[in-house]
Parts: sequence; structure tokens; C-alpha cells
Amino acid sequence: MILIADGGATKTTWSFINNAAVFNFETEGYHPFFVDAGYIAQSLQKALPPAMAEHCDDIEKIFFYSTGAGYSKETDAVLREGITPVFPGAEIFLETDLLAAARALLQKDAGFAAILGTGSNSGMYDGTHIITNIESGGFLLGDEGSGAYLGKMVLIDYIRGYMPEALKQIFEQRYQLTPESLINEVYTSKTPNQYCARFARFAADHIDMDYCRELAITNFDDFFKKMITHYKSYRHYSINTVGSVAYYLKDIFTLVAARYEVAVGNIFPSAIEGLTRYHRPFQ
Repeated sequence: MILIADGGATKTTWSFINNAAVFNFETEGYHPFFVDAGYIAQSLQKALPPAMAEHCDDIEKIFFYSTGAGYSKETDAVLREGITPVFPGAEIFLETDLLAAARALLQKDAGFAAILGTGSNSGMYDGTHIITNIESGGFLLGDEGSGAYLGKMVLIDYIRGYMPEALKQIFEQRYQLTPESLINEVYTSKTPNQYCARFARFAADHIDMDYCRELAITNFDDFFKKMITHYKSYRHYSINTVGSVAYYLKDIFTLVAARYEVAVGNIFPSAIEGLTRYHRPFQ
């Protein structure tokens, strides 16, 4: 029996493979920059559905792909020490969320893979490993193209008074916020990246308005301009993406990609189905 985890900053999607049967479930996201091992263990134990909980001792291997994994021994230790108490007999393989995206999107074929969800990342994949990666910089320094980046643009325009008045009224009615309370929420949140990413949904829900459409275009344009165009021979490859931002705004993503003469390949809302296909032969 094996367990696969596709861990983002906001949620983790799990796939339990038991011979021919596949069972999927979700827990919250476990970014080791923001949570500790004790929190992960407690959260996992509470979130496991009964059909999964009864098999905790039977899991032989866990392939855990996560944002924050692979950065350092310390962050990997947080994940490993959080997972082990729940699945004590499992051998744990920690990999980056970018490798998860590449394997889900391309299986064993070489190509260009990216993540556009709460955060963003991109890299060239040789069919086994990520061979070239331009560092996204994370929430504070980069993450262009992501939900957090788009959400920050929405919030900045709101607190500065740049948002169109009609949309501002809709925003305030929906979220019951003022500029002052919003700033307090951002700076006191334990997970500000997730908090800001929530407001990408507001732009997506009003994408028929020119203002929101332009924000989405800027979000993707910054992604291509500041990251994608810095890969050598980037026009020679199609770009394949996982993540809700690219998936639900795929028309705008494709439009911006065309401006940079980049073809668009697969766009998946998440990596879990592709990862299940990738790992199933190894069970």
C-alpha cells in the first residue's frame, strides 16, 4: 500500500493506492516554513477519514510532494517528523512540489512545467528530475503568476483607493473589511500567503470587468517577463501548468503566453491524478 501527497500551501490532496483501488482525500496544507511537526501530526490525525485511518499502520511508502520540501534538512525534518507518528511503518520520500507538477503533467517525458496556485514555480524537467529552475522567491520576494501575487494586487488597490468604486462596494459587502482592518488581518495572519491568495478568487469572479481582467493579465505577464523569459530557448518548449490560478484563468494565461510566443500544453487544476498515474506501477 502506498500513499501519495500533493501538498500546497493551502491544502494537501492525498491518494491512497491499495492494489487496484484508489481513495482520495484532503487535509490542510503543511508548509514547513509556517507550521511545525507537532501541528502537522495533530492536523493529520484529526483529518484522516475513517477509511484511511484504519490503514495507517499498513502504509509501506509515502511519496510526499510539498511546497517547502527540499529546501533544507531542517524543513524536510519538520515534514518527516510530522508524518511519521501518523504512519509509523512507512518509508517517506520527500520531493518538491515542482517535481510533482512535472511528473503529473509530463510523466516521463521531458519538458517545461510550472505551478500557478497559491504560490508559483517553474522548471525544466528531463523526464526524471528538474534540471533547471529559476527561484520563485516565495511570497515575500516573488511568486509572480500566483494566487497570492494576484490577491496582493487586489488588496493593494483596495487600500490605496485605486479600485473602481462599484467594485469597491461589492468587495466591502462581500468581505466586511475596511482598509485598516485589512492591513491588520494581513500582518497578523500566520499564513499571509494563503490569506492574500483568497482574494485572487475575487478577481476571477469578476473577470468580465476590465479592471479585474487587467489585473489577471498583469499577474501572468509578470510571471512570463520575470521568470519564463530567463530560461534558455524558452520559446522552444510548450509550458505545462498545475494549479487553480492557471486552470480557472486559462484563457487569459493562454493569451499572455501567446504574447511571449510560448505554446501552452497541459493545464491541470492539481497534480494528484497525474501523480497517481506516475506512481501506480511502483506499488
